[in-house]
Amino acid sequence: MSKSVLKPAVIVDPYSSGAFFAESFRKLGIPVVGVMSSPEPPDVYASSFRPADFDQVLVADVNDLAPLISKLAALEPSCILTGCESGVELADLICPQILPNKCNDPAKALARRHKGEMGRAVANAGLPSARQICTNSTDELESWLREQGLSGQDLVMKPPKSASTDGVIKIDGGVAWREKFENLLGTHNRLGFKNDKVVVQEFLSGVEYAVDTASYDGRHAVASICRYNKIDNAGYMAIYDTMDWMPPNFIGADQIKEYARQVLDAVGVRYGTSHIEIMLTNQGPRLVEIGVRPHGGGHPQFCRIATGSSQIDLVARSHIDNSLQLQNYSLLTNMTIVFLLCKREGRVTRRDALDQISDLASFHFSKINIRQGDHLKPTEDLFASLELGFVALSHTDPQQIKADYALIRQLEASIFS
Repeated sequence: MSKSVLKPAVIVDPYSSGAFFAESFRKLGIPVVGVMSSPEPPDVYASSFRPADFDQVLVADVNDLAPLISKLAALEPSCILTGCESGVELADLICPQILPNKCNDPAKALARRHKGEMGRAVANAGLPSARQICTNSTDELESWLREQGLSGQDLVMKPPKSASTDGVIKIDGGVAWREKFENLLGTHNRLGFKNDKVVVQEFLSGVEYAVDTASYDGRHAVASICRYNKIDNAGYMAIYDTMDWMPPNFIGADQIKEYARQVLDAVGVRYGTSHIEIMLTNQGPRLVEIGVRPHGGGHPQFCRIATGSSQIDLVARSHIDNSLQLQNYSLLTNMTIVFLLCKREGRVTRRDALDQISDLASFHFSKINIRQGDHLKPTEDLFASLELGFVALSHTDPQQIKADYALIRQLEASIFS
């Protein structure tokens, strides 16, 4: 094995789906080093951290990065990649200092993490985009709504640096937007960041897709496209219901893929994985947001069943081949993720009803965290969904998946007396 192959891959915050980088690189004979942006993972990611999978784990001192950079430079890494959302900014800080020829565009780093700057970068690149503003002023927001003709229209508010729909609010007809804006401003999101400003966007109507990509030297491969199905739940917006893997050539796929690649260029992505949420509207694709890290929630393990590979596998392979496999992915079988939901507050009295899920014809995998006696509240974001759990369904017959989905929702509703 050549010396270049033995140079380690460095994964910053290898949590959530970022944990799968260790397996992918190790299969190719590449050692893997984990870097933590804080002494402990954020609570929402703690259960996914597997330090034993890494040859060594280093902890960053955000007040003095020099020691970390010195240690990493001595390792002569083959790449420095982001594992999950909390590591995006640290990876963008250290990679240019160690691997200046294998990093994302430093000048556009803020656009890869801050949703206000993200939207601005896409608009400045000339891509069609949602109208939005990022502000801490109700007066400025009121003037902007009036100038854009959005007064009295549906809006979306979100923190600039949240993840997994945390803090995302739909304002129907713009009603009470001022109160909701002020309630969100100044709070802390579930990654620990203070919401010092709020992003406000026009509400986009259409079908939402998740485009998961792998990038190497500025070239971008689409590893999978999934369709999101979301619902409003007990006053909360865009709660995940299901996610379906799409065939590579569905109607609108080429348009979505090209738009996704243009978004990646607009925010300066050259290496690593990205998760791009795109709404296909009647006017064409529009960016919802982009995460410059793998699709979370364990997505790679299910993507391998659906397509035979994943964005993490493609990225790992690219650092062996020094190039990226750009051919279209294939859909090998139908795959759907069903996110568990709580639609009303209550105490779990019949947890055993959920045991029937594993007997479904399309059952592939489940992670169910609901216990007898738990007091549950209505699901408010993706973090809350994943705390309840999810079920992966896979079958050659999509109608079987549809029937099993309906039964899951019946069983789920029956756990309360």
